[in-house]
Amino acid sequence: MARIPYALVDAFTPSPGAGNRVALVLDARGLDAEALRALAQRTGTPETAFVLGREGVVYGIRFFTPEGEVEFSGHAAIALGLTLVRLGLAPEGATRLYLETPGETLPVEIAYEEGMPKKAWVRGPRPRFRDLPPYQALKEVLEALGTDERYLHRGLPYGIAYTGIWSLFVPLVAPGVVDALEPEMVALRTASQKLSVGTVHAYAPMGPRSFYARSFAPLLGILEDPVTGSANAALGALLARAGVVPRREGEVRLTFYQGHRLGNPGVVEVRVSYSPSGEPYGVEIGGEAATVEVGEL
Repeated sequence: MARIPYALVDAFTPSPGAGNRVALVLDARGLDAEALRALAQRTGTPETAFVLGREGVVYGIRFFTPEGEVEFSGHAAIALGLTLVRLGLAPEGATRLYLETPGETLPVEIAYEEGMPKKAWVRGPRPRFRDLPPYQALKEVLEALGTDERYLHRGLPYGIAYTGIWSLFVPLVAPGVVDALEPEMVALRTASQKLSVGTVHAYAPMGPRSFYARSFAPLLGILEDPVTGSANAALGALLARAGVVPRREGEVRLTFYQGHRLGNPGVVEVRVSYSPSGEPYGVEIGGEAATVEVGEL
């Protein structure tokens, strides 16, 4: 049987052992969806990115969790962009790559420091928003998270937004309250099904442009995602749309801290661009990544 090259990479951190680990299958040519899902279950990571082919600096990509395919994975895209350059699978010195997913083609910008690829920025899917869920539904989610409405932050938006995965965002008053959450996963799964969201993302302010978050995705087979690119991108768009973060010259930059409760701290940078009408229309996710292992399956 042919051996399949892969890499394990920790995204949103410069150091192995922190951030969010992802498996990158670097040559998945000829594999169908069933085989990709089986490999995603085999890698033992919450998400796996598969490279299906390459033409120049355009790479065919699919993203899978153990439960099945997802449209976008921010941490996987960050890790993949940097890994392709570091392993010589992209032109030397390349500053822009393109990830061609089944839905759209996403540009990845590679930033260098002293000649070495240091950070990647990826443009996620265009942000979308749903109507606010009923307040009773939010109370049920709070109860499933192990808290109640007394700890809800009234000055920050709750709601449902999308940049690859539909997520419910729950604002809480302080990072300590977020860390104290002990979700009841059966109830949270039921609430997620009712609202048709893949993740429930609890967050709290740390400063005017910085926030602390935890993300729970029982419907995707992920009890808690250490550091989440797509959900933080959607949160950035939600905050920008609500007008609660300052913006200048048509763009706002935000920083999200996540993973500390699990012992996997990571940092996600988000850039939100505005249309002339003031609506957020583009979101980019930025971060570092550390290679943990390279081998063959």
